[in-house]
Amino acid sequence: MAFEDKLKKLKLLVFDVDGILTDNSVYMGSDGAEFKQFYIADGFAFYLAQQAGLRVALVSGRYSAATDSRAKELSIEDLYQGYGEKSEVVADLLTKYEISLDETMFMGDDLVDIAVMKQTEVSVTVPDSAPQVKAVADYTTSCPGGRGAVREIVNMILEAKGIDVVELWESKFA
Repeated sequence: MAFEDKLKKLKLLVFDVDGILTDNSVYMGSDGAEFKQFYIADGFAFYLAQQAGLRVALVSGRYSAATDSRAKELSIEDLYQGYGEKSEVVADLLTKYEISLDETMFMGDDLVDIAVMKQTEVSVTVPDSAPQVKAVADYTTSCPGGRGAVREIVNMILEAKGIDVVELWESKFA
């Protein structure tokens, strides 16, 4: 099946956090406070996906209060942190929303993501991901993690579904 045809079928988009929503950097203050930088265009992509009727979930192998805050800001209800076995989380999401693996995309960048990427219909990564991840990914974005990669793939999905992002935006705010 052609990649665009796979994108048309998607109903659930699942994203790793570090390295996908961020550039893999973590800033630590002297008091131990953690800070992350998120890209506004990627956040807007989540909004567009949700407005188009797609389910969006975030799954991270580690807990971060900054990720909690970002998910709340973006109205992402399905946030899972501290999960090394991401396949289990995806399985729970499939049951919760009555969606199949062939309607699911996972976007990740490191070794912990490979198992789930092999299971979902569409697997996406970023240019600076581990070589082993690139080897199993269906698509590698041109934009790096934390710098538009999410926006790039969401735009591709919406375009494949025949959804004009300008019309989608205007229909919600006209």
